[in-house]
Amino acid sequence: MKKEEIKRMNDLYHLSQERDLSEEEFAEWEGLKKQYVADFKASLTAQLDNTYVIDDKGNKRKLEKKSGDK
Repeated sequence: MKKEEIKRMNDLYHLSQERDLSEEEFAEWEGLKKQYVADFKASLTAQLDNTYVIDDKGNKRKLEKKSGDK
């Protein structure tokens, strides 16, 4: 997500604290928020996919997903 999009999302949020957003503004804010959350999740998933742990014996192993995860 670009910095301009994050700034616009924050501007719309602050505007919503002062007055009700129009339908178009609300739809734009909601779309930007969904994109931000999706990008955040993708970034976190990528980081965890490249995370390793060192066990008590000094062995380096990849971090495993817990069973039942989505």
